[in-house]
Amino acid sequence: MKIVVTGSIAFDYLMSFPGRFTEHFLPDHMDRVSLSFLVDSMDKRRGGCAPNIAYTLALLGEKPLLMATAGEDFGEYRQWLEAAGIDTSLARQIQGKFCASFFCSTDQHNNQIASFYTGAMADAGQLSFRTVRDCGLAIISPNDPGAMVQYAEECRTLGIKFIFDPGQQCARMSGDELRDGLTGATLVIVNDYELELLRQKTGLGEREILDEAGTLVVTRGEKGSSVMTKEERVDVRAVTPHRIIDPTGVGDAYRGGLMKGMSLGAPYRVAAQMGSVAATYALEHLGGLSHAYTWAEFTARYAEHFGPLPLS
Repeated sequence: MKIVVTGSIAFDYLMSFPGRFTEHFLPDHMDRVSLSFLVDSMDKRRGGCAPNIAYTLALLGEKPLLMATAGEDFGEYRQWLEAAGIDTSLARQIQGKFCASFFCSTDQHNNQIASFYTGAMADAGQLSFRTVRDCGLAIISPNDPGAMVQYAEECRTLGIKFIFDPGQQCARMSGDELRDGLTGATLVIVNDYELELLRQKTGLGEREILDEAGTLVVTRGEKGSSVMTKEERVDVRAVTPHRIIDPTGVGDAYRGGLMKGMSLGAPYRVAAQMGSVAATYALEHLGGLSHAYTWAEFTARYAEHFGPLPLS
């Protein structure tokens, strides 16, 4: 099946703070915060939600289609993605703009403070699922909010199975936009913090979300993840990393592993376990695209934690 990945294409500016952010917040002065953190290092990395997800799918043997807008500075990045096994024929470069930029500082406890510059991502609404043939599964990951709603509407109209992944756009999107995005989704995926934002903005709890979408997946960092349907709830533990380097892109890697399992027709428990394994590889490296592994290495690591991968 063709897998289409939508979302931001960005460059990540990753900085490391040698302390803990929360130690510098004054509870009695939260109405007026003025802080500057001196970082020890900065790395510029290729990133963005869509390439991060697509990269994991490519590592797992898929050739996903990347449907996203990028800036004039995308040329070398496009070549790198093609070399990694990602089809960028649906990606469009926008003249006069740069790729989106993600500025993120991480402290010693993996807390993060980030800012995001939209750039060419603001033009994502120019793209359409009506130009895609034989799409079997799509993910709508963080992107221009209007484009995310548009894509969900198109997938419902065209009968395309889609995952709604609002991510950090939960903070930007309105309750109506979030509700429009999740309605009719095969699966909605958020982390535990985003779930609370989703609940506050839409008034929908877990049960109500499942009235609108088929499945709800909630990721909880080192506490693993939960897969909920109307019939059951399955909790999946996180895979212990060999080392912890950087959490950037870990959630995207999880989504790539989950989607690989879904594409193979695996039960959601197995798909979520594949997500846990994929996420840990990303956690062990700086940025969302620095890790690599073979299918044999992946299945061996899966077996180490969950037993043999039960795929036909």
